[in-house]
Amino acid sequence: DAIRDLISGPVADGPSTAEGGLFAHIDESHQVDGNYESITTVKSLKSLVKQIKAKGSMAVDTETDSLSIRDANLCGVSISLATGAGYYIPTRSPEARKHLDTETVLQHLKPVLEDENIQKVGHDLKYDLNIFRSHGIDLAGPLFDTMVASYVVDATRSSHGLDVLAKAILDRNCIPLSSLIGKGKSQKTFDKVPLEQAIPYAAEDADVSLQLMKKFKPQIKKMGLSELFEEVEMPLVWVLAELEYNGINVDANELDRQRDHLQEMIDGLRNEIAVAAPYPFNPDSPKQLSAALFNKPTAEPPGLGLKPIKRGKTGPSTDQEVLERLGNSPDVETPLPQLVLSYRQLTKLVGTYLVSLKDAMSPATGRVHASFNQTGTSTGRLSSSDPNLQNIPIRTEVGREIRRAFKAPKGRVLLTADYSQIELRILAHLSQDSGLLAAFEAGEDIHSAVAAEVWDIAIEEVTPEQRDSAKMVNFGIVYGITPWGLARRLGPDASVEEASRIIEDYKERFSGITAFLDDCIEQAETKGYVETILKRRRLVPQIHARHPQQRALGERIAINTVVQGSAADLIKLAMISLEEALPDAFPEALMLLQIHDELVFEVPKGQVEKLRDLVVEHMTTALDLDVDLVVDAAWSPTWIDAK
Repeated sequence: DAIRDLISGPVADGPSTAEGGLFAHIDESHQVDGNYESITTVKSLKSLVKQIKAKGSMAVDTETDSLSIRDANLCGVSISLATGAGYYIPTRSPEARKHLDTETVLQHLKPVLEDENIQKVGHDLKYDLNIFRSHGIDLAGPLFDTMVASYVVDATRSSHGLDVLAKAILDRNCIPLSSLIGKGKSQKTFDKVPLEQAIPYAAEDADVSLQLMKKFKPQIKKMGLSELFEEVEMPLVWVLAELEYNGINVDANELDRQRDHLQEMIDGLRNEIAVAAPYPFNPDSPKQLSAALFNKPTAEPPGLGLKPIKRGKTGPSTDQEVLERLGNSPDVETPLPQLVLSYRQLTKLVGTYLVSLKDAMSPATGRVHASFNQTGTSTGRLSSSDPNLQNIPIRTEVGREIRRAFKAPKGRVLLTADYSQIELRILAHLSQDSGLLAAFEAGEDIHSAVAAEVWDIAIEEVTPEQRDSAKMVNFGIVYGITPWGLARRLGPDASVEEASRIIEDYKERFSGITAFLDDCIEQAETKGYVETILKRRRLVPQIHARHPQQRALGERIAINTVVQGSAADLIKLAMISLEEALPDAFPEALMLLQIHDELVFEVPKGQVEKLRDLVVEHMTTALDLDVDLVVDAAWSPTWIDAK
């Protein structure tokens, strides 16, 4: 899609080495390298359909006037059957009399688009799946998504955008979208682009996707990643498309109520900040806050004279860590750091969630249809955007309240299913540490069990403080936690020496984990990459860096990727399995969200208990591990109460 090309990554600039073609006048620095034609008559469209059937595969792309899958209008369909050639079938343009209408085009394309035996190649096919679905077409057939293929080959790429890959792999400068629709306030939608410009741009997308497929397919096979690509990542495209199409119901009135409430709190905090500050300043300005905290009282403007903790490029830092340390320090009497922390938290909740969630509601459905990004992280985990539902706060009461706005329609409930301590269970399976395996097998509280081992005491003798320390190490060990990092998490009374001793005792007691961590680092050093439980790869170039801090980062990446990436593999398999089972078992149930280790469903109230059983069964059997998988499931009309 044209809009997606604009946001997918930096566009390669510079003169093209390709010779100019029919549309070379579009942009002198981006000459068209291909035989691109438009299909504007029923006769030519029928001929193209006949060619597709004979070929048995097609590269396909859609152009729309919006990013919203439920509100976008189709502007045209691009198809490529051979390298260096492509067709654009416009359906909306400023020159409507020169081409067919949407209904006619889709009527003739429907048989091949819905043919399960015809392979569909494309870039970010999840979007195209939903655009076609919104227009009455159920795209079918084996998929080859070049964006996902790029991710499987190298998850560490800074961008998997079509233009970026075309430059990196094909040494080709694609026509930039900005040359067609402009930028900023003067930007127009694709249906306003003249046909002579739209045809080569759109057809090139399909052609380049086909060319990238021919590069990626043998590479994936050579790397031994065909099973991961074909049996996990490609089926997942269908699942994520379903999640995005379903969306989740949001109560706009509840968002407004919370926004008004938080705005009152924000206004009150601004007044308290003004009272605590040495001079009036804007709490949204880090520079002014820095002056208020760290300038001497005799300076201009006057400050509180606090000692800076760390410095940035423009002066003393006022980031969250600095404000937390100042707020917790017994030597700092002013409430200003804590007030600003609270102020920042509330303003972020209002701007990032309460406002954006309401803006994201689809006019067509009244629901929020967030994007789930399959290629957004280097570990294999999914990410979310537009809006980012995975980052809705859960650690503070005021943050958790946002989930109250997510409500099931009348007569239905939201079912949540969350893996319990999944990364620790993955760690136990991969490391085969006898102590960790035994603790899970016995069904003990894992943090208390670990604390008992570390301090060599009976589990019933473990204090809350010892359990908290063990919990910090349990969750931090796969992130390469350092003594300094553990000490900071344990609070102001904990020393680095004490934290170092806890970590060393942990590693001594759980020697299997230590050996596993060392194996992860060794694999990165010898192979240049690490693998998850499903053989997903991540390159770790930092492991060979000369700088000690970069090498240490490489070690942390190696460990974290294996464990967190394997947990991502697990929930992906569960999602694929459930998406296959739901239509027959519970046709009225919808899978809505994936939030890290949690899945959210919507179902008629009378079916929720049976759905719960099905979901738990599929999630706990998605992978055969040496520890039992545990899933906590609950339901309620609102997301916040499904716990």
